[in-house]
Amino acid sequence: MSRRSTGLVGVWAEIQRQQQHRLEAEARRRRQEEQQARAYQRRAAQSHREYRQAEAQRRTEELDAQVASLQGLLATGCQAPVFRAATLMRTEEVQPFAPGVSAHPVPMPNPALYQAQGGWTAGRRAQAEAEARARFERDRQAALAAETQRRQQLAASQREYERWASAQLAEVRRHNAGVREVTEGVGRRDPEAVVGYFSAALYASTAWPESFPRQISAAYDAAARQLVLDWELPGYGVVPEARSVRYVASLDQDKESPRPVGQRRALYREVVAQSVLLVLHELFAADDTGALESVAFNGFVDEHDPTTGRRGHLFLTTVMASRSSFRDLHLAQVDPVTCLTDGLRGQLSARPDQLAPVRPSRRPPEVGNRAVAHGGDDEPDLYAMDPIAFEHLVADLFRAMGMQAVTTQRSNDGGVDVDALDPAPIRGGKIVVQVKRYRNTVPPAAVRDLYGTVQDAGANKGVLVTTSGFGSGSRTFANGKPLELISGPELVDLLHRHGLRGRLGDGGRLGDGGRPTTAQTTPPGADARLPADYSILGMSWTGSVALDVCALVCRGNRVLSDDHFVFFNNHRTPDGTVRVVPPTAPDKAAIRVAFDELPQAADRFVLVAAVDPETDPDADLSGFTDACIRLLDPGTTELGRLDVSDGRPRETALVLGSFRRRSNGDWDFVLGGKGYTGGLEELVRDYGVEVE
Repeated sequence: MSRRSTGLVGVWAEIQRQQQHRLEAEARRRRQEEQQARAYQRRAAQSHREYRQAEAQRRTEELDAQVASLQGLLATGCQAPVFRAATLMRTEEVQPFAPGVSAHPVPMPNPALYQAQGGWTAGRRAQAEAEARARFERDRQAALAAETQRRQQLAASQREYERWASAQLAEVRRHNAGVREVTEGVGRRDPEAVVGYFSAALYASTAWPESFPRQISAAYDAAARQLVLDWELPGYGVVPEARSVRYVASLDQDKESPRPVGQRRALYREVVAQSVLLVLHELFAADDTGALESVAFNGFVDEHDPTTGRRGHLFLTTVMASRSSFRDLHLAQVDPVTCLTDGLRGQLSARPDQLAPVRPSRRPPEVGNRAVAHGGDDEPDLYAMDPIAFEHLVADLFRAMGMQAVTTQRSNDGGVDVDALDPAPIRGGKIVVQVKRYRNTVPPAAVRDLYGTVQDAGANKGVLVTTSGFGSGSRTFANGKPLELISGPELVDLLHRHGLRGRLGDGGRLGDGGRPTTAQTTPPGADARLPADYSILGMSWTGSVALDVCALVCRGNRVLSDDHFVFFNNHRTPDGTVRVVPPTAPDKAAIRVAFDELPQAADRFVLVAAVDPETDPDADLSGFTDACIRLLDPGTTELGRLDVSDGRPRETALVLGSFRRRSNGDWDFVLGGKGYTGGLEELVRDYGVEVE
């Protein structure tokens, strides 16, 4: 006889079944999550591949567009508007007077709103009425005072506007008179006017890609009615080396397919020929007075000569084209190379990519009456220009670019040299401009100061214009901010593009940082071992105490070596990057330092001062007050000031402060203040200097 199962076994079975269900459900959930993760990874990988493939396709399309632009240079350029002097004329209009809120009178108080409040008795009612009349009279007097002030402000604004408007009209009329003078000079066949007019025609042209150079040297032979010019051509690098870009998924990298060498060489030769024809087209098209009977054209590149290694002008093409022969050409249908070599009988380098030169025909120096429109000796030297004249030139540049611009007064200008207004919608607005006529790199502090000025003035943008250049620290700080930095070479290029003149020194070429690299740019007396980019730290203070100002090149709080302690018995570091120099009044001591050239191991440059025990053995630093460090450029122009702590009684040495290297390469000043009663000997021991 079988035995019936007890209820306990059934409970166990149910628990086991439910547990099995939970395990299966958990396994299903994990499988689903794994499937979802794999699906997400597939989608992400697919999305990444699609993005990289699309990016590679975009780069390929850019290469194709660049090549198409080069192939169509002549055809596109011939469709650009023809230059006429009338396009340089400005309308005699100024922005109307806009007084803003000061145009609206201050509203006077309404007596009806000043009624007595409360007063159940005759006495209280009389008091309330008197209080209401007093409130009304007080508010009326305040409104009358505000109205008087408003009228005064309105009158002052009106006078200021009238002065500004008069200056604007005078500038427009001066400019237009200059344009008319050039036009009349072209009619008289005046060489300088002719060169100026046709140089302006080439610089004002919209036919050229932005990457193409526009350096020109020209002269005019009035007797032959011939314009002779040297024109800079784009280098071989203008033709892209890559033909296409594709994404290799297995390597997660882009791979460039090179452009066939023969195709690249042929295209570059075609670009050179198109450039020649386009220049000739623009010159003859701009000649509405018959000043040009012919043009002698020499095209060069500014490269290193492969035979000598020296950099210079290498001529790749030359042609002498008459108006009659050029007029018969249909440029839209010609083959540029054949047209230049056969149609116009010009010379074109067989291998311009290898800088194989041709012998140029007539050159500008052979004509006389030379006028150079880019970096020539007859242009004003921006380094030697009067500071006020330089500011006016920058203002002229902004006006030539279609903006309203005026120079500010020399005092109380709030750090602004030129006030400009860009009338363009959306991107336009108020612009504050600072002008720095420097030879060495502009320090990052100047860029930071400009940013503060932009914020204080509520401007849309700040522009810093200099004759030198900017370091990586300055450009890093300006990145992403409403700041624009214009270096010396960029300034010269902008001036010439807008019909203005200017050159940098003796024409020495500029490096990437904007600093002249020729020996002639080093100021007289400068150390030959010291780079051009250095600063002078001038120390001044009140009081008659005699001090020695010293410097330590350190890593942390330890001097690199005893030789990196610069003082009265060691006037310079071994590499010459730091040395004691004679001070310039009102400074009493000075040290010269090239921050960018300090040893890589150095992260601090410490300035200290100590009482000279030989001159005044009983003195302390209580007479060291109102002290500051002046930051000077190599020409001893003051760039800024750093205040330092005063001395204290019984102290005979003091840490003035330290310049500390940041991760981006900049140097920031940290105020010191630590004093020593044991003089310079005790101080330098703290920095690891061995004192015997």
